[in-house]
Amino acid sequence: MTGQRRTELRVLLAGATGLVGGYCLAQLLADEDIGPVTVFARRPLARTDPKLTAHVVDFDHLDDHAEAIHADVALCCLGTTHRVAGSPEAFAKVDHIYVAELARLAAARGVLRFVLVSAVGADPGSPVFYNRIKGRAEAAVSELPFKAVHVLRPSLLLGERLEPRPAEDWSKSLAPLWSLLLWGSFSRYRPVAAEIVAARMVELAKSDREGVHVHYFNAR
Repeated sequence: MTGQRRTELRVLLAGATGLVGGYCLAQLLADEDIGPVTVFARRPLARTDPKLTAHVVDFDHLDDHAEAIHADVALCCLGTTHRVAGSPEAFAKVDHIYVAELARLAAARGVLRFVLVSAVGADPGSPVFYNRIKGRAEAAVSELPFKAVHVLRPSLLLGERLEPRPAEDWSKSLAPLWSLLLWGSFSRYRPVAAEIVAARMVELAKSDREGVHVHYFNAR
């Protein structure tokens, strides 16, 4: 109906204290199409907002917080590194098990859409451990009865992180050179700003498109 306001979306965001998640949260709170935003985070948030309800959760016991899920769409920005996690098993727990469990609970609570930030090269059959874990997380989410699943596969993320990542910082210094060299089918491996990834997640959260979709950046 002309002039009728679109129903505001209820959003669940996990990983709001990370690089992409922080941008996602800011954009969700500023978007007039977005209504209540529920955040699951491992540590308290630095910001408050009338639209925001934040829960500090133990992701090993997500079931304890299932009743707090009242959302139309879930955005998942959970992720860590081998160095921060401390072991391959701990890394897999965050980037696969936690993601899969969040998606399972979201589906059980009637969430219609799930938007996941993954990584370029993700493949459950990959010989590369990082890519294999990311691929397993994607597969776990895609198998659930959501109306839509959107998987984003960015390459190296550009932006200021709270914690130092020396190897990543070195790679970022070469980003302009990479962008010049990576063309055609390799353009998806170009570094991308975390803010752009977050904006795409919010855009997809509002999309009515159904099914499972994989999204790349800079692809030509």
